[in-house]
Amino acid sequence: MSKSEVYEKMVEDALAAQWADINVIKEKRGGSFVIEDAAPYVEAVKKMEAVGDQEPTVIALHKESVVAHYEILKGLTRTIRPEDDPFVEHYQTPPILEILYEEDPKFKEAMDKFIDQIGKSEALISRECIRRYGGFYGPTCVVDFAFVPGSTSNVVNQILKKTDIDVEYKKAILAAKSWGMNTSYGIGAAFVEALEAGKTASEAVAEEIAWLKKIYATPTEAQAELMDKAGHTSFDVRKYMSQYKDRMKSVIKKAIDAGVHYGNIVVVPAYCVGDVGHHIAQSMFNMCKDDVVMAIMEAVTQVLDNTLRAGLKTGYKNEYAVLRAATGSTAAATAYILEKDGFSASIVTDLLFKRYYSLINMNPARSAAAELHNVDFLDMINRGAKLIDPIHLGKKPTVAGIEIDLKPIDENEVLMNPQRYTYPGCAITVRFSALMRLADFPCLLTSEPVTATLGTHVTALHPDTPFAPLRARKFCAVTSMMPSRCTYCQWYRAI
Repeated sequence: MSKSEVYEKMVEDALAAQWADINVIKEKRGGSFVIEDAAPYVEAVKKMEAVGDQEPTVIALHKESVVAHYEILKGLTRTIRPEDDPFVEHYQTPPILEILYEEDPKFKEAMDKFIDQIGKSEALISRECIRRYGGFYGPTCVVDFAFVPGSTSNVVNQILKKTDIDVEYKKAILAAKSWGMNTSYGIGAAFVEALEAGKTASEAVAEEIAWLKKIYATPTEAQAELMDKAGHTSFDVRKYMSQYKDRMKSVIKKAIDAGVHYGNIVVVPAYCVGDVGHHIAQSMFNMCKDDVVMAIMEAVTQVLDNTLRAGLKTGYKNEYAVLRAATGSTAAATAYILEKDGFSASIVTDLLFKRYYSLINMNPARSAAAELHNVDFLDMINRGAKLIDPIHLGKKPTVAGIEIDLKPIDENEVLMNPQRYTYPGCAITVRFSALMRLADFPCLLTSEPVTATLGTHVTALHPDTPFAPLRARKFCAVTSMMPSRCTYCQWYRAI
């Protein structure tokens, strides 16, 4: 099979996943969510197959995880309340890590050494917790899939550098807290909770270290405890993880036997399940009652569709170019919509940057994850702004050598008639205000089902090379406000 046929399969699978979400949301928005609403997404995933030189067990990790997730949830609950839905993609890596511990005692020994090193890293951990708590790094994504300052991956990388274990095990441990999302815990959470409860800084650091150890020593129980603390009520999370472990054990074993890197085994099954109960969920149905929000998601998806299909005709340089074209096209589309109301990426970055400091002053006990999607959104629109800059010079924007088709935005009836959704004579911030709603929930703009699908396909072509975390400089939006922040990044020091 030719490379072009592989790229075609990648594009078709990614678009099928994205449109499954968009079409369900458009049909069901404003209504009540039930688990079965995610069936079209599950059916789209079931059509994924290994092609060409791809490793079949990698594709199986993705497919079987989604199917298991969907069927287990159906057996445990009818629906999921909005407060519980962000966590549905955090129940996969903990059981998978425990399967790896059972199948490979040497990996468990390596993990034990890493856990021991966590206990020896009090100075590092206390410094990073204090910096996050006080806003030293500015707005930051605690679960960033790169090594940015303030992220859990950044701190884990620093600890691993001092841990004497096999480098491939180090990469697996890193991956487990990036795209792998081992538990819902993010660096600094226990520290802030303890400090705000009146404990000393040293006591707070001790609690932080205890939690960091726990998520690796007993990941399934740690996740269950986290959900107990969060007041999760939608379903029995312990039953979910027990059933998921049983369902996935044989799939994991086959991937191990095929030589798939542990870093990919802990990543692929987790990132793909979020559409069932999170992106297709009550919170999304509620948000998309707004016609302008829905129109943005639909138009951006059509830009993605048109651009990826244009790339099939133009020709992709390699499999990574497909991924760049996908994420670049949606970033460009979102920035293009932003500019329709006279806003720029720099204006919004400045706004949310200043707002961040007001927010932490008002609520120092905020969740460790509070601003993570604002950061995702800012990174996206800043990238998009660079991509659409040629438009201002009368040129066409491109990404990965592919022309970005922005016509679906200019042809969208809703987006081009904002006066129908506010006081007609003053419709100058309608699209912007809708984008600010999406700044808290940009998962189908960035887009997660697309990056999960394409990421799995790329991993299947390179099964022995960890796909995550991202080992590249992100050019984060926040660094445009704080250039020295790059000094604290770990991307060029990554394991």
